[in-house]
Amino acid sequence: MTETPEATVQATEYEVSILPEDDINRPLFVITVQYRGEGRWAVTRHGSCLGTDGQWEFGIKEYDRGDAWLDAHRFDLDTALRLAREAAPHVICNGHTALDAYRRTHPTP
Repeated sequence: MTETPEATVQATEYEVSILPEDDINRPLFVITVQYRGEGRWAVTRHGSCLGTDGQWEFGIKEYDRGDAWLDAHRFDLDTALRLAREAAPHVICNGHTALDAYRRTHPTP
C-alpha cells in the first residue's frame, strides 16, 4: 500500500487596510497581497498592481508582462506588506481616500 503524503498548508493572500475588519467601508479600500510563486508577492487592488515606483498599473496577470515588468511589480513578502501598508491610507474610492473613510466612521473624541 502506498503511503499518503501529509498535506501542506500555505498562506497565499493577505488583506491590508486601515479600516477595521467590521467597518462597512472596508471592502472598498482593501489592498491584497497575493503570492505569485517562487517567493514573489504582488500588491493588488481591483485589477491593478503596485510597482516599485509607488504607482498602480492595470494588469496583474504574469503572462501579460515581461520579466522587467514583473521585477518591478513582484516582491518578497516583507517588502510587499510594507508597500501595501504605506499605500493603504491613500487608496481612493469615489473620490475619497481610506483615511477620509476612517475619519468619517471613527471620529476622534
